[in-house]
Amino acid sequence: MILKQLLKNHNLILASGSPRRQKFFKDLELDFEIRLRPIDEIFPHHLKGSEISDYLAKLKAAAFEGELKPGDILVTSDTIVWHKGMAINKPQDEADAIRMIKSLCNSTHEVITSVCFKTVDQEILINDTTRVTFNDLNDEEITYYVETHKPMDKAGAYGIQDWIGLAGVTRVEGSYFNVMGLPVHLVYKTLKTIAEQS
Repeated sequence: MILKQLLKNHNLILASGSPRRQKFFKDLELDFEIRLRPIDEIFPHHLKGSEISDYLAKLKAAAFEGELKPGDILVTSDTIVWHKGMAINKPQDEADAIRMIKSLCNSTHEVITSVCFKTVDQEILINDTTRVTFNDLNDEEITYYVETHKPMDKAGAYGIQDWIGLAGVTRVEGSYFNVMGLPVHLVYKTLKTIAEQS
């Protein structure tokens, strides 16, 4: 049985304003609603790699505590870029975006996405890591990308589906869609498991 049929007695809630994540759910042909709650995406400084995205995905789910009803499945997620032992989040401005992309050039970084699934009686947390290698882009190319594509809402200041992914990415090890913001294959598998068990 396909996932949409398995979920017919559930109310799927996607807590994300990301148009890419919303499109993934539409492409999976799922019926869902969007519910947003503002949170401060602040994490303890001792956390590293997937610990950070795990923490933030759970923090986003906690904002709905006491609000979920039987049959609800809440999905929250967070994506970070991990490079040289540091988390690279969303840029503050164009100059910050240019600096971020320069730091990624001619090297390999990790894109980590964590997803939290919350119901009235359980919480499941998953994450996935993709290694992305950039070639060496020059200042003119980086500035062109930032000014043209305005990647201010993206961790690491780039979208792999944009011009820069075509021109700058030489290797992807793992899920391509994870770099866009959601390990869709794992989300599908986890939602299927939740639906089959309920």
